[in-house]
Amino acid sequence: MGEQPAPVKADTISYEEFAKVRLRVGKVIEASDHPNADKLLVLKVDLGDEKRQIVAGLKGYYRPDQLLGKNLIIVTNLAPRMMRGTESQGMLLAASSTDRARVIVLTTEADVPPGSPVS
Repeated sequence: MGEQPAPVKADTISYEEFAKVRLRVGKVIEASDHPNADKLLVLKVDLGDEKRQIVAGLKGYYRPDQLLGKNLIIVTNLAPRMMRGTESQGMLLAASSTDRARVIVLTTEADVPPGSPVS
């Protein structure tokens, strides 16, 4: 008897769909509170060949100075989005507890050049 393939869940994506997501290392070079939002921070990240602004819901979990110099994992091919009047040009990756009591940004274990691809 041959093995049956595992059932595919409704929210499963193909490898080809996942491969469309571009992840790169972005070094935080500026960080500040969002002027019009209580939970958002505005980050400027160096992606090696360009600098981008990222708006992230990290206020209350991180102070701006705690993020300066960190290498964050950034989704770089996400369409820009306005967040409380400020454009975000990508998305950083973070892990959170189920109750969102903790949010931890994903970073690199060692220093790598800004713009390095993540795979």
